Amino acid sequence: MTTRTAALATAAEEVRVPVTETVPVAVAAHTGAPPRRRVLRALRTHFGTVAGALILGMLLWRLGTGVLLDGLRRIDVPTLLAGLGIGALTTVFSAWRWCRVAHALGMRLPFGAAVADYYRALFLNAALPGGVLGDVHRAVRHGQSAGDVGRGVRAVVLERTAGQVALVAVGVPVLLTLPSPVLTQARHLAGLTALATLGALAIVVAVRMGRTLRPSRRRRALGAALTEARTALLARGSWPSVLLSSVVVLAGHLLMFLVAARVAGSHASPVTLLPLALLALIAMGLPLNIGGFGPREGVTAWAFGAAGLGADTGLGVAVVYGVLSFVASLPGLLVLLARWYTGLRHPRTATENAAEEDQAPAAPSRPPVPGAERTPHALRAPRPHTRRARSASARFLTRGHRRCVAPPSSPSDPTREKYGSKDSASVASNCFPLSAEASEGRPMTPDSV
Repeated sequence: MTTRTAALATAAEEVRVPVTETVPVAVAAHTGAPPRRRVLRALRTHFGTVAGALILGMLLWRLGTGVLLDGLRRIDVPTLLAGLGIGALTTVFSAWRWCRVAHALGMRLPFGAAVADYYRALFLNAALPGGVLGDVHRAVRHGQSAGDVGRGVRAVVLERTAGQVALVAVGVPVLLTLPSPVLTQARHLAGLTALATLGALAIVVAVRMGRTLRPSRRRRALGAALTEARTALLARGSWPSVLLSSVVVLAGHLLMFLVAARVAGSHASPVTLLPLALLALIAMGLPLNIGGFGPREGVTAWAFGAAGLGADTGLGVAVVYGVLSFVASLPGLLVLLARWYTGLRHPRTATENAAEEDQAPAAPSRPPVPGAERTPHALRAPRPHTRRARSASARFLTRGHRRCVAPPSSPSDPTREKYGSKDSASVASNCFPLSAEASEGRPMTPDSV
């Protein structure tokens, strides 16, 4: 799992509660935590934003703001339309991949709703710091609508993981074969990675052959996660769709990078730009940005400078690519506004809530307590019952109270009609605190005579 998907999973675990409950819980957690823990939590929350701001500040300090303004001036209407078209292609195929993964996990997800939610997530990723809050919102909302937030989060994590796996599967061979600033380093790193992987596999095989103990809870959880990932991504009915959509999405991102390079004034060949584009896409996976700007600009400026194409040109390409990505996500703003307007025009009324309550299964009713009367207090709205622990004396008094209740008698009972005024005496004769039985050590009352 890459850094971006790991950040998505971590953030999704922290946003499991509804929005109405998030603010009190967060306030209580921050007010009750020690100052040092609060500072560490704030640094961890805003670390990505601070890192992205530092990267942009260093680039503007070294290269100046002229490069940034020049890249923005080169963007025209045909370039924006090209960004919208490429963005629509990648978003539709990404939503299709999400649908296939969700269906493989047993969750219902219509394709139209998936496209709208994906556009909204892209816009939130581009507009909010961190770059993963839109995916977190998409995962939690889908999980809440499906009735399983955990499975909804895992579906989004697996969907994004599939895209990162496709990027690595294409990027590693390209970086190992085509000329690039990291060709020598990539070959050395690939050799070391292969040796480390073989050593780790040998150790795992030796340990499993020498141990016959029961698997631990962590190993069982890891095995369940791998089984679910294999079912969602490698099943017979899902892997062709996931593979095709991942390849198309990656091709769309590379095509947008080539368009940004041409707009920024770079005349290098696509073969020369392909490794640089893959490096920029890998840097985009780091959740250390401000609306997508940060590591992408730094890595692109360094790669273009190392390739002899000019660091200022690389920064201009990254800026144009960021603007095109933001324009491609603007339909997500329309989705947000449309759903907000629909919520204002068609609020949930009491009739709809009553209809849902009628369709919901009724709770089993308790049998009426003998001798209970319908008093004005009993006609009030029922309150939620809270189970509390009772002491031994309380349980004894409760059992005594149950014995105190007089059994119901029919209205035609002549004894009941004749001695109706002595109901309190018949009840008190079996009640512990006001007993009229001599065996219980209580005095006789006038009503019992």
